[in-house]
Amino acid sequence: MNSDSDLQIAGDILEVQHLLQPAREHPSTVAEFAGLARSIAADRAQWAPLVRFDTSTRWYHRLRTGPGYEVWLLSWVPGQGSGRHDHGPSSGVLTVLDGELTEHTDRGTRVLGAGAQRVFASGYVHEAVNDSLEPAVSLHIYYPGLTEMPMHAAQCAPAAVNVVPA
Repeated sequence: MNSDSDLQIAGDILEVQHLLQPAREHPSTVAEFAGLARSIAADRAQWAPLVRFDTSTRWYHRLRTGPGYEVWLLSWVPGQGSGRHDHGPSSGVLTVLDGELTEHTDRGTRVLGAGAQRVFASGYVHEAVNDSLEPAVSLHIYYPGLTEMPMHAAQCAPAAVNVVPA
């Protein structure tokens, strides 16, 4: 008997079929999207060979798609940033794979190191910047897939621009 809990399971729990959830092929909850990002992050052999660093522009690569969502891989050389933006109707998960990124929002600044995750709702305004002296790599999942990325000035209304994942 486990002294940490009063719960006891009698018999084989795997025989209670109506309690088991079938494995989903694609994520559909915030927790599942965050879990997908963590599983991709853990499989370095899947993403590391694809990464490129470009000093003239931010590099990005669509890693995969699923029903209604996209997974993007981005690299950031020192000094590169996204500009202040939101993701239109898309919600998302940002996961830092290597290095660190600094996120600026109206609520403050936060340094995100390797392994850090940020889950955000549609309309979330932020800027990501590589303020470090080393390159960084990040993974971004958008649901629904990214269709717009309105840019924001410090005190101005947003203006829609071409889609570049961030």
